[in-house]
Amino acid sequence: MNWGSTSEFFAMGGYGLYVWGSFGVTAAALLIETLLVRKRFSDTRRTLRRELAADRDSQDQS
Repeated sequence: MNWGSTSEFFAMGGYGLYVWGSFGVTAAALLIETLLVRKRFSDTRRTLRRELAADRDSQDQS
């Protein structure tokens, strides 16, 4: 496609709001998913460390 100006490019023939809105929602979803995966990974590591420390403590007391 050939656009005469930047504003025509962003308007996308009248569908700009839909097109750019879709890109925005997709980018937000990918960002949120990445942050949630990081948090779950961090929480899992923290839980495993606690379990390992508790296991070591119980073995030391035995």
